[in-house]
Amino acid sequence: MAKVSSKGTVKKQKVVVDAFGEVHISASFNNIIISLTNKNGEVVSWSSAGKMGFRGSKKNTPYAAQVAAEDAVKKAYDSGIRKAKVYVKGPGNGRESAIRTIHNFGIEITEIVDVTPIPHNGCRPPKKRRV
Repeated sequence: MAKVSSKGTVKKQKVVVDAFGEVHISASFNNIIISLTNKNGEVVSWSSAGKMGFRGSKKNTPYAAQVAAEDAVKKAYDSGIRKAKVYVKGPGNGRESAIRTIHNFGIEITEIVDVTPIPHNGCRPPKKRRV
């Protein structure tokens, strides 16, 4: 949480960064969001296809995921993250290309985990129709 000083300005909280972190990739049908966190889950850097300037259907392309991953990884690598565990969520197109880009920029990937939510019994069906 951001801290408010006595003058009313907001100061950013400094995040403690180890060499080991986590990468969370959320790939929906409309966008892809990549967050790099430390072991406690505090975000070190993040990026998305929309933040990188892609609009409409171009946001859910492997190229947009690659550009977003580059942006997030550059900041995290400068902060000190060298190894990461990757959590992938969602059915989007850019999942594999984002992981490949993270690996190519010097962050060693130790494990890839798919955390896509799966419905066990689905939604409740509508009531019977009365005529």
